Parts: sequence; C-alpha cells; structure tokens
Amino acid sequence: MKLIRMILPVVIVAAGFFAATQDAGATVEMAKKEKAGCTSCHVKAKDKELNEVGKCYKESKDLKQCKK
Repeated sequence: MKLIRMILPVVIVAAGFFAATQDAGATVEMAKKEKAGCTSCHVKAKDKELNEVGKCYKESKDLKQCKK
C-alpha cells in the first residue's frame, strides 16, 4: 500500500508532462523546409487548429501553391 502511495503521484505527474508536451502536428523540419513560421498554417502558434493555408498544405504539401 505504501508503495502505491509513492508511485501513483509520480505516474500522474509523468502522464501530465507527456500530455502537455505534445507538439502541434507540424515539425521544425517543415518550418525550415518551407521557411515559414507556425502561424503560416496555424491559427495561433502552438495551436493544432489550422487556417485555410494549413488545411491546403496538409493535403498538397506545397506551401507556395497554398498561399496563392
């Protein structure tokens, strides 16, 4: 019982840490490749919600085509 009381809080904190550090779906490699910031495709930086350009990019993988 004592062991469970010690391990359970550690597991909860670890799970919260991993849930909070998930990225927005885009990668640093994508940003470097396209030479564009997060808000080129996302409504807000560090947000998963895509704007129209982001939705287009998700389908075509060509940012120049989507920004026209």
